[in-house]
Amino acid sequence: MTQRVDLATVMDRLAIDELISGYAAAVDDGDWAAYRALFTPSGRADYSAAGGVAGPAREVADWLATAMELFPVRQHLIVNRRVRLEDRGGYPGDAAEVLADFLNPMRLRAPEDRPEGGPAAEPATTPNFVAAGRYTFTLARTPDGWRLTGVTVHEKWRHLAL
Repeated sequence: MTQRVDLATVMDRLAIDELISGYAAAVDDGDWAAYRALFTPSGRADYSAAGGVAGPAREVADWLATAMELFPVRQHLIVNRRVRLEDRGGYPGDAAEVLADFLNPMRLRAPEDRPEGGPAAEPATTPNFVAAGRYTFTLARTPDGWRLTGVTVHEKWRHLAL
């Protein structure tokens, strides 16, 4: 590889890392417009392994907006990112895959904000729902930079403390 190819690869990896961090921030902040902007027009999301839905990312964002109302405080961490860039004979291609682990502590909505009969929440400083697992992100280089073509959640465990 030449220095130019090495630099391009480093720049791709940095851009991909920024996109994955943007994904976490969009979900945690409930910024569904930003979430949708992370995907290609045909991008898909699959949360079915965590009890959610799968489908076009634009539609899944609507489901997330409703589902996440139950958790007004969320801050998931995406770590151990393994980026695999498409290799085109020693040159970076226009596709990538990222496998990354996640830890997602959240707090359930306070009882006074919940429908009758909902589970109780602990104080605002205490997460009472934690999920963890691994994401598979697939990406494509577009004229607007790297975008997600897919995200799949592989939940490994969860804990609910009431």
